Amino acid sequence: MGGVTSSVAARFAFFPPSPPSYQLVTDELTELTTLSRFPHRENVEVLRLPTRRGHQIVAVYVRHPMATSTLLYSHGNAADLGQMYELFIELSIHLRVNLLGYDYSGYGQSSGKPSEQNTYADIEAAYKCLQENFGAKEEDIILYGQSLGSGPTLDLATRLPNLKAVVLHSPILSGLRVMYPVKRTYWFDIYKNIDKIQLVNCPVLVIH
Repeated sequence: MGGVTSSVAARFAFFPPSPPSYQLVTDELTELTTLSRFPHRENVEVLRLPTRRGHQIVAVYVRHPMATSTLLYSHGNAADLGQMYELFIELSIHLRVNLLGYDYSGYGQSSGKPSEQNTYADIEAAYKCLQENFGAKEEDIILYGQSLGSGPTLDLATRLPNLKAVVLHSPILSGLRVMYPVKRTYWFDIYKNIDKIQLVNCPVLVIH
């Protein structure tokens, strides 16, 4: 029953751009991978990250030479990295942060299908990449979740007590509460943010 409910919920919760707004292009000489719509930049890396659920997700890492913090950005619904790329560049410049953005399973050129549990595995893979590939420390990382992205952001934040901060941009209370004015949390609901936010230990900024 739970699996059926999750499948039905996924139909209403996830709207990956179709077709994706970008392709991955790998240069045969340099072996550098870029997004098809954008030229290579020296401070940007395009990555493929394995998740614990067996998928490969695409991520973009933007490096700032004066950064002391790193932003892990979980984008909203109906978007992918091709649509977010220029915003990531601007955020890195103006906030002076390193930034890692990623596509959920089934979004953009990431493999798999979108689901609540897959997004949790996706953000874990992105966080692991920041630590292992770029040496980011938990206390220097800011989790940023926009709309749908508030779900995986809060789920990860509940397990990381030493984060620098969490930013929730137009967050959802839960999947069911997006559609209905319910006053309680039901077992079949997804992204139970309203319950999880109480477990977050770091400063939280909510913006709309």
